[in-house]
Parts: sequence; C-alpha cells; structure tokens
Amino acid sequence: MADKRNKPIVAVVGRPNVGKSTLFNALAGEKISIVKDTPGITRDRIYADVTWLDRAFTLIDTGGIEPDSNDIILSQMRTQAQIAMDTADVIIFLVDVKQGLVDADSKVADMLRRSHKPVVLVVNKVDDFDKYMADVYEFYQLGMGEPHPVSATNRLGLGDMLETVCSQFKDTEVTAEDDDRIRVAIVGKPNVGKSSLINKLLGEDRLIVSDIAGTTRDAVDTEITYQDKEYVLIDTAGLRRKNKVKEDLERYMIIRTVSAVERADVVVLVIDALEGVTEQDAKIAGIAHERGKAVIIAVNKWDALEKNDKTIYRFTEKVRNTLSYMPYAEIVFVSALTGQRLPKLFQTIDMVSENHAMRVSTGVLNEIMSEAVALQQPPSDKGKILRLYYITQVAVKPPTFVIFVNDKDLMHFSYTRYIENQIRETFGFKGTPLRFIIRERKEKN
Repeated sequence: MADKRNKPIVAVVGRPNVGKSTLFNALAGEKISIVKDTPGITRDRIYADVTWLDRAFTLIDTGGIEPDSNDIILSQMRTQAQIAMDTADVIIFLVDVKQGLVDADSKVADMLRRSHKPVVLVVNKVDDFDKYMADVYEFYQLGMGEPHPVSATNRLGLGDMLETVCSQFKDTEVTAEDDDRIRVAIVGKPNVGKSSLINKLLGEDRLIVSDIAGTTRDAVDTEITYQDKEYVLIDTAGLRRKNKVKEDLERYMIIRTVSAVERADVVVLVIDALEGVTEQDAKIAGIAHERGKAVIIAVNKWDALEKNDKTIYRFTEKVRNTLSYMPYAEIVFVSALTGQRLPKLFQTIDMVSENHAMRVSTGVLNEIMSEAVALQQPPSDKGKILRLYYITQVAVKPPTFVIFVNDKDLMHFSYTRYIENQIRETFGFKGTPLRFIIRERKEKN
C-alpha cells in the first residue's frame, strides 16, 4: 500500500481572473474558494485533498492578487511563485486564453523555469477546443513546454491535465517504506520558540547553517539521534525563511505547515506558555488533525511562567477547551531555554508514534463493540433501531476502522464517538486520532 505520508503537493500560480479559484473548486469537487467577480478575494481554505484515479495529492492555492497596478501584480505573482517553489512538488501555471499572453506571464515563467521544479502550463477558458487551439499555441512562447487547454468552468480537459500533473510525481514511496525512523514536524506560529527548541534538541546551533541547495521542496530535513534511536525533523528550513515572503506571512506559514505535516508521522505543535493557546494555534493544530497525524502539544517557555499548584491543571484545561476537537493530543510542558523535560518529549514522541501505527485484532474489536452496544442502546428513528454488525481495522497512521451497520443514517456522530471512547478506554491510543468509516450492509431475512 502506498505510504500516505508522501502525498505530493501541487500549487497553482497565476494572474488575477485567470480562473485559479474555479480550477481549485473543480479539482477539489466542492466550493472551497469563494468565487466572485472581484479579483483578489482572500479566503480561508488554502488547501484541499484531491484524488484522481489512484493518485492522491494536496492542492494548495498560493493566494489571490490585488490588481492595483501592473507592478503590484507582478510582485505579488513573484511572491506566489516563491511560495509554490518553496513548498510544491509540481506547479500548475495557469494562464487565460482570452486575455492572451501578457508580460507578467513571461516574467513569472522565467522565475519558475529557473526553479527546476516540474511546471505544467495550463491554458484556461478554452470553452471550444476547435475555436481556440491557435490561441493556445501562442503560449509555447513561454518556453514551459506544451500548453494544456482546459475549461475549469465546464470541466473540459481536466483529465489530461491531471494525467500530466500526476506523471511528474516522483515515486518516493519505496524509500519511505524502508525508512522506519519517526518523522517529526515541529510546527507553530512565528516566535513561539520552534527554532530554539530544535537547536536544543540537536544540542548545537544547527539551524544557522546555510541552506543545502537542490533538496526537494527546498526543505531541509535534519537527522537527530537520541539514546541510540534516529529521528528525522521535517523541514527545519521553513523556520528561518522569515524574510522571504513578507506580504502574506500567515498564508505562507499555513502552506509551509501543510507541506511539513504532510510528510510527518508525529506533529509537535509548539505554543507559548506566556501567551496561552490562541486561535492561530488552533488553526495549525487543525491541519494536523485533518491529516490524521499523531499530535503532541509542547507548551514552551514553561520556565518563565509564575506557577502555583494549580497552574498546570488550569493551563491544560484551557488547551483542551480551545482544541476540543483533539482530546487525544498529548500535552508536554517544556523549556527550549533550559532544556526542561526534553527527554520527556522524546518519550512522548515514541509513545504516540507507536499508537499511531497500532493494530487491534478484529476479534477484540467486536468484543468491545458488543459490550458497548449492551451498555448503551443504539439510536433509533421511527421504530427502526440501528444495528451494528461488525467492526474491523483497515488501516494505520491513523488507525482507521470500518463499522458495518444496517442503516448509515441512524449512526449518529455521538454514537460513533461513544464507540471510539470504548476503544480508547481499552487501548489508550494516546496522541493519535482514530477514523471511522460507516458502511451499510443489508439485513439478511
């Protein structure tokens, strides 16, 4: 089975009004971006999971552009291109057949070409292939290879485009399967002490080293050995790239986080003890949760906080309330400055990584489920009672279970959560989310 953690990242770059959001929505299969005629509307959903045939990838939207003047458009396109080159495996460069080839396209094409990343040139708004093909060929001048005609609105040509995009993915699955080192992404908003924490873990100021050019995604992964066990810290480069993209730090940070989390097994979210847990922390934690990763919350600068006997309890409660969707996350109180509890951090990484990959036998799962059903009657509707026939675990990282029932609509979220809690009570599964898939099986007479 392909290793999920190597899901490639595809970024879309293009001028205002070429239809980036429409393409994003057509591929993501739902209206995630808000499409209005006003260009440059920012939106919350920056990334989406896309599956095409048997390939899955993460699509990122590098940002809207405020069309103020041609100079500003160009500088913002360069920022977009930079984000894409820093984080993506493949870049879709979107142009518009009706606006034709413009100067800004050529300048961004030069920049993308120099990045040596695979770029797929896509010409949008080709609603009629016969009519517009001559105009499509004009884009050969960009020197980005063959232009792919599509109409994002009418969903024409998307299959051919996706085939080209997917053919550029490097098969990294083989190397990942032989590599059993735990891959850890240390994430968090700016200035919470991520770099200091990594330096302390490495025992030397390694993060000041110059970038190693030519590594994929320009991410520098760092190997680290602790008590004879090897770990890989993912994308320590992103931490010192603050000066590159000033315009849109938050978007840059989120995209960078998505790309690091995608490649990790365990995500350590660093939050600042003095600031407490913030909305931005919750946003970053949400990325790890959505992607089904094992999560540890490292509360940094704990040494700097005035404490009494209730401090830890109160702080934990606040974190649990703000991040209520991830009650499974482990919390560790550390100090990058003094090195306080860093050994505990490694022990916790080992533990949650083990839980993330834990398998439970079908027999035991069905025993737990039968007992749970006996203790709390399943919901019913208009005289029809939910029946749970069978449960089995189908995947790890995160542990994923399929429950066969007589009627999917009767399986309320709260009952699924009740079953989850029963499983957790037996096996703990600390630090890892659990996924449940509900399938219907018709009753036999």
